[in-house]
Amino acid sequence: MKLIDGKGLAHTIKEEIAVEVAAIKEKGGKIPHLAAVLVGDDPASASYVRNKVRSCDQCGFQSTLIRKDSSTTEEALLGIIEGLNEDPDIDGFIVQLPLPKHINEENVTLAIDPKKDVDGFHPTNFGRMALGLPSYLPATPFGIVQMLDRYGIETSGMHCVVVGRSNIVGTPMSILLSRKAKVGNCTVTLTHSRTRDLSAETLRADIVIAAIGIPNFIGADMVKEGAIVIDVGINRVDAPERKRGYKLVGDVDFDAVAPKCSFITPVPGGVGPMTVTSLLLNTLKSSKREIYG
Repeated sequence: MKLIDGKGLAHTIKEEIAVEVAAIKEKGGKIPHLAAVLVGDDPASASYVRNKVRSCDQCGFQSTLIRKDSSTTEEALLGIIEGLNEDPDIDGFIVQLPLPKHINEENVTLAIDPKKDVDGFHPTNFGRMALGLPSYLPATPFGIVQMLDRYGIETSGMHCVVVGRSNIVGTPMSILLSRKAKVGNCTVTLTHSRTRDLSAETLRADIVIAAIGIPNFIGADMVKEGAIVIDVGINRVDAPERKRGYKLVGDVDFDAVAPKCSFITPVPGGVGPMTVTSLLLNTLKSSKREIYG
């Protein structure tokens, strides 16, 4: 079993980005500028945004954080988005999810200029991705593709089972791994809560991507010997013995599944850090006008 160290890989890629940004700065070029909008006081969201701002600093990016309380109206948030769309210095921005219940997330996603949609959630970028055109790839699937690439994991001809069909991870992941590309050419099965005999599907998989949001859902009896397992889940479970009173676990029962795997990602320290790195790579592409010119 070989551990896929997402934290270490993210550090390496951020160092590569920092070198490129330093060269851009030396030549008097445009420094990438990422903005983040945080609405409400969700602790996990606040932590994610702090991590993104810190990563910007590490790579030499400019960053802007816009914080609003949970009473912010949808109209006010759409006004903020319009301002960011029109600001020529902002290369890309994200609106951290989840949003307060009175704000329609779909309306917010549609309001973001696709040229600045570095999260890769806008239908324009999703459609371009599906057609194999240049686009900002959704950050988490983009991070997984990089992990498979950098670890030299062969995917061509493999059977990949994706567990979870969200628009953020599962569905785009199924598209990316089925396309004709270096990391791709898989036969993909997209499974979900209505799938009959899910274990039968995952047991046939050479690659399992777990993104269902249920702690320790994938057990040893659901994975064949030598499988590659990518765990996207980040779940808080009670752990009274720990100082914080909880611990983070994935959608995969790591201790039980890992001995059967050829490669596996841990939680934490696996996919999560690569998601942030992918956001930075998309912002760098935006600043260089690589996607939309």
